[in-house]
Amino acid sequence: MLTWQQLRDLKLETLSHAGDGWGAASRHADSGRERIEGEISGPLRKTQESEAAQAAVKRLRRLGDNYHYIQAECGLIRGTLDGLAAELTTQRRALTEALDDAAALGHTVDVNGAVTYPAGGKNEQTGQEYPGGTVYGEDGTFTPGSAAPSSGTNRLYQPGLGDVGGKVEVPNPHYAKAREIANSISLAVLRARSADDRYSAALAKLKAAAGLTVDAKTWADVASDTDSVSSSALPYLADRVPLDKTPAERKDWWDHLSADERDEYLSAFPGLIGGLDGIPATTRDDANRENLKLLIAQLGGRHDDVSKAQLEGMKGIQAKLDAGSNPPMFLLGIGDEGNGRAIVSYGNPDTAKNVSTYVPGLGTALDADFADDTVRRAFQTVKGARKYDQSTASIVWLGYDAPGLAEVASSGNAEKGAPDYRNFMEGVEATNEHKDPHITAIGHSYGSLLVGTAARQHGGIPGADDIVLLGSPGTGAQRADELNVGKGHVFSASAGNDPVTWLPGAHGLLGPAVDTYMDDQRWFGRDPASKEFGAVRIESGDGPLPLYLSGEGPTPAHSGYFDPDRNPSAANNIAKIVAGRSDNVTTEVPR
Repeated sequence: MLTWQQLRDLKLETLSHAGDGWGAASRHADSGRERIEGEISGPLRKTQESEAAQAAVKRLRRLGDNYHYIQAECGLIRGTLDGLAAELTTQRRALTEALDDAAALGHTVDVNGAVTYPAGGKNEQTGQEYPGGTVYGEDGTFTPGSAAPSSGTNRLYQPGLGDVGGKVEVPNPHYAKAREIANSISLAVLRARSADDRYSAALAKLKAAAGLTVDAKTWADVASDTDSVSSSALPYLADRVPLDKTPAERKDWWDHLSADERDEYLSAFPGLIGGLDGIPATTRDDANRENLKLLIAQLGGRHDDVSKAQLEGMKGIQAKLDAGSNPPMFLLGIGDEGNGRAIVSYGNPDTAKNVSTYVPGLGTALDADFADDTVRRAFQTVKGARKYDQSTASIVWLGYDAPGLAEVASSGNAEKGAPDYRNFMEGVEATNEHKDPHITAIGHSYGSLLVGTAARQHGGIPGADDIVLLGSPGTGAQRADELNVGKGHVFSASAGNDPVTWLPGAHGLLGPAVDTYMDDQRWFGRDPASKEFGAVRIESGDGPLPLYLSGEGPTPAHSGYFDPDRNPSAANNIAKIVAGRSDNVTTEVPR
């Protein structure tokens, strides 16, 4: 076990230098991968179609995967060594301060960390000084089986380690400080031992299998290694990453890191950095693309229904990233919590003047349908909005567990998700490079309840200028002015054939005396399309007929608001609002 003498004498610069070396190896491998993919295999694939060229591209892809694997594993080793060095440095500093205090006071520290203090004070009954003594730290640096001092008084040993336990009151004025010093020594050693054990276990896992095959099993192993390193480094991360700060404070922290420090966080902790609101979009995209690959590998080894569905969703997102798009796609969040998490943006929300963030509703989960249909709605929105202003980005935010049919009548999922949505929107505002970006919050179906719940909190949704409610069963509010964006900035759309916007709340259950009041009540407050609610009702076609009448599924009108083919008037009005042209929307009479 690590002793206090070993902790005092550690040459921690050796660990730091080793971490720097592994970091350099990681960067070198990443540079090699980028050169292979960008300068060699890419042009070869585009310009040559022969069998020999195709074979060469295949071999280059394998080489690129090898470089990627080296980059990932070396980055993890670098993060592990840096974390260990940082934690040991903190504990060595605490130990050194305690030893300095002991020396200044004339106290001595023995090999077991016991602190011996001199006689002091005056016994009024005898006229003699109170005798000195020896104390051990309460957290137990005393090693069972070692010899305790055989002389002296007022000894204090940690209970359970083979000696008399319990706290004692000692009139000697030196006792309290000696005990404090002993506790500091004990705690520093215990924490250093804990760090050593955690990081040693993580490092032991960072071993490559024999051979050069980098396949799904290899990436699953990398994912496991990443989790292990992240778990080991929790104290290190908690001390250095502003996890409990605002998005604006996180942005300031990131902006002041060196390029080398950013590289370390990205390579060793992609899951953490990719999920931090306030980190720039390009950085989150880099981290989440790496994390996506690891999650796909992990999910491939699971066989439950939720994991299978998430795997299909993540593969669908990966396919879209690989295919490319115009505007480009940014992966701002990905995870396997609950029914899955995914935040996808078309266009860079940091550089766009107009940014919309759409929250999907009932039945949405990270699955194949999300990758195909829900993500497409963000793409339809940005394409429409860019007809009015090219400086536009559109985001779909699945940062909560949308309810299924069994939970849809409860507001619980919206209440749990609303704080995370507010934090994300605060991050959008913090990282945007424009002085006053135009930000739109869009809630569809049950997602409109989440948006409404977030908007009704003090200060409203951070940065939001406009709110759009589509196919809404209610927002939890009785009036639009409760949503904190000002008169004329809450918009609603309700297609005539959308059954969700007609769902009653307590209507018909309280008796005829209140029926008149309840006519515009929905599951969650007043109908956003009603005159009494006070939103601007934008024009929306009736949409396709439901069920078998149209052949397009049970509620095609409910899912068609973003689609310029199925509901051109609603899609065009959404585009205008997102682009900051809400003064040009077409409207219809409220209910």
